[in-house]
Amino acid sequence: MISLIPSVIMTIPGIGYINGGIILGEIGDIHRFSCPGKLLAYAGLDPVVYQSGKFRAAKTRMSKRGSRTLRFALMNTAHNVVKYNKTFHDLYGKKRAEGRNHYNALGHYADKLVRIIFKIMTDEVTFDLE
Repeated sequence: MISLIPSVIMTIPGIGYINGGIILGEIGDIHRFSCPGKLLAYAGLDPVVYQSGKFRAAKTRMSKRGSRTLRFALMNTAHNVVKYNKTFHDLYGKKRAEGRNHYNALGHYADKLVRIIFKIMTDEVTFDLE
Protein backbone atom coordinates (compact mmCIF):
# COMPACT_ATOMS: atom_id res chain seq x y z
CA MET A 1 0.00 0.00 0.00
CA ILE A 2 1.36 3.41 -1.01
CA SER A 3 0.45 5.04 2.29
CA LEU A 4 3.08 2.82 3.92
CA ILE A 5 5.78 3.95 1.50
CA PRO A 6 7.10 7.40 2.47
CA SER A 7 7.62 9.36 -0.73
CA VAL A 8 8.17 13.04 -1.34
CA ILE A 9 5.90 13.04 -4.40
CA MET A 10 2.91 12.66 -2.09
CA THR A 11 3.58 16.25 -0.91
CA ILE A 12 2.47 17.60 -4.31
CA PRO A 13 -1.18 18.68 -4.05
CA GLY A 14 -3.24 16.70 -6.54
CA ILE A 15 -1.27 13.45 -6.39
CA GLY A 16 -3.35 10.78 -4.72
CA TYR A 17 -2.44 7.30 -3.58
CA ILE A 18 -3.37 5.58 -6.85
CA ASN A 19 -1.55 7.95 -9.22
CA GLY A 20 1.34 8.27 -6.77
CA GLY A 21 1.68 4.48 -6.60
CA ILE A 22 1.58 4.16 -10.39
CA ILE A 23 4.20 6.89 -10.83
CA LEU A 24 6.51 5.41 -8.20
CA GLY A 25 6.07 1.91 -9.57
CA GLU A 26 6.76 2.90 -13.16
CA ILE A 27 9.74 5.15 -12.38
CA GLY A 28 11.38 2.76 -9.94
CA ASP A 29 14.79 4.09 -8.95
CA ILE A 30 14.95 7.75 -9.99
CA HIS A 31 18.74 7.55 -10.25
CA ARG A 32 18.35 5.47 -13.45
CA PHE A 33 17.70 8.81 -15.18
CA SER A 34 20.54 11.32 -15.42
CA CYS A 35 18.29 14.28 -16.26
CA PRO A 36 14.58 15.14 -16.33
CA GLY A 37 14.56 14.99 -20.13
CA LYS A 38 15.32 11.26 -20.02
CA LEU A 39 12.47 10.68 -17.58
CA LEU A 40 10.24 12.71 -19.88
CA ALA A 41 11.26 10.53 -22.84
CA TYR A 42 10.68 7.37 -20.78
CA ALA A 43 7.13 8.59 -20.14
CA GLY A 44 6.66 9.30 -23.86
CA LEU A 45 5.94 12.98 -23.26
CA ASP A 46 8.90 14.27 -25.26
CA PRO A 47 8.17 16.14 -28.51
CA VAL A 48 8.69 14.53 -31.91
CA VAL A 49 10.68 16.75 -34.25
CA TYR A 50 9.51 16.83 -37.86
CA GLN A 51 12.26 18.07 -40.16
CA SER A 52 13.69 17.36 -43.57
CA GLY A 53 16.52 19.33 -45.06
CA LYS A 54 15.85 22.97 -44.24
CA PHE A 55 12.18 22.35 -43.41
CA ARG A 56 11.30 22.27 -39.73
CA ALA A 57 7.66 21.89 -38.68
CA ALA A 58 6.17 24.64 -36.56
CA LYS A 59 4.10 22.26 -34.42
CA THR A 60 5.16 19.06 -32.69
CA ARG A 61 3.32 16.26 -30.94
CA MET A 62 4.29 14.06 -28.02
CA SER A 63 6.15 10.93 -29.06
CA LYS A 64 4.10 8.38 -27.05
CA ARG A 65 7.04 5.95 -27.30
CA GLY A 66 7.51 5.36 -23.60
CA SER A 67 5.51 3.80 -20.82
CA ARG A 68 1.79 4.12 -21.54
CA THR A 69 0.92 3.60 -17.88
CA LEU A 70 3.31 6.31 -16.67
CA ARG A 71 2.08 8.73 -19.33
CA PHE A 72 -1.54 8.10 -18.28
CA ALA A 73 -0.74 8.65 -14.60
CA LEU A 74 1.21 11.84 -15.32
CA MET A 75 -1.52 13.32 -17.53
CA ASN A 76 -4.16 12.40 -14.93
CA THR A 77 -2.03 13.90 -12.17
CA ALA A 78 -1.40 17.05 -14.23
CA HIS A 79 -5.17 17.42 -14.55
CA ASN A 80 -5.57 17.10 -10.77
CA VAL A 81 -2.70 19.51 -10.03
CA VAL A 82 -4.22 22.11 -12.37
CA LYS A 83 -7.60 21.59 -10.69
CA TYR A 84 -6.39 21.82 -7.06
CA ASN A 85 -3.43 24.23 -7.22
CA LYS A 86 -4.27 27.90 -7.81
CA THR A 87 -0.88 28.78 -9.31
CA PHE A 88 -1.00 25.97 -11.85
CA HIS A 89 -4.67 26.72 -12.55
CA ASP A 90 -3.83 30.33 -13.41
CA LEU A 91 -0.96 29.21 -15.66
CA TYR A 92 -3.29 26.68 -17.32
CA GLY A 93 -5.74 29.49 -18.02
CA LYS A 94 -2.91 31.48 -19.59
CA LYS A 95 -2.04 28.58 -21.93
CA ARG A 96 -5.71 28.21 -22.86
CA ALA A 97 -5.86 31.96 -23.58
CA GLU A 98 -2.90 31.51 -25.96
CA GLY A 99 -5.12 29.24 -28.04
CA ARG A 100 -3.94 25.82 -26.87
CA ASN A 101 -6.55 23.12 -26.47
CA HIS A 102 -7.17 21.30 -23.18
CA TYR A 103 -4.89 18.31 -23.82
CA ASN A 104 -2.10 20.44 -25.26
CA ALA A 105 -2.11 22.59 -22.11
CA LEU A 106 -2.23 19.47 -19.91
CA GLY A 107 0.74 18.03 -21.81
CA HIS A 108 2.65 21.21 -21.05
CA TYR A 109 1.95 20.80 -17.33
CA ALA A 110 2.70 17.08 -17.39
CA ASP A 111 6.16 18.12 -18.64
CA LYS A 112 6.50 20.57 -15.74
CA LEU A 113 5.26 17.89 -13.34
CA VAL A 114 7.94 15.44 -14.54
CA ARG A 115 10.62 18.05 -13.89
CA ILE A 116 9.22 18.75 -10.42
CA ILE A 117 9.00 15.03 -9.60
CA PHE A 118 12.58 14.47 -10.82
CA LYS A 119 13.90 17.33 -8.68
CA ILE A 120 12.11 16.45 -5.46
CA MET A 121 12.89 12.73 -5.79
CA THR A 122 16.60 13.22 -6.50
CA ASP A 123 17.09 15.84 -3.78
CA GLU A 124 14.63 14.19 -1.31
CA VAL A 125 12.89 17.49 -0.55
CA THR A 126 9.20 18.12 -0.11
CA PHE A 127 7.19 20.13 -2.62
CA ASP A 128 6.97 23.81 -1.76
CA LEU A 129 5.57 26.25 -4.29
CA GLU A 130 7.47 29.21 -2.84
